[in-house]
Amino acid sequence: MTRFFHPNLNHHGRMARGVIGALCLIAGIIVCDYSLWGLVLVVPGLFAIFEAVTRWCVVRACGIKTKF
Repeated sequence: MTRFFHPNLNHHGRMARGVIGALCLIAGIIVCDYSLWGLVLVVPGLFAIFEAVTRWCVVRACGIKTKF
């Protein structure tokens, strides 16, 4: 199980997930002002930021190859 949670992102992958997470989080916060559907963007945005900070990608941990 420890191999599953082993860091598997390089610098480019961390930057990509950080930017995507920040954009989703900002958009979700804006949309939450109007409806609760903004949580659909906030939760994945927070998870993408978590992936960037921990240098770990759940998709890569499952064995799927990604570009970064």
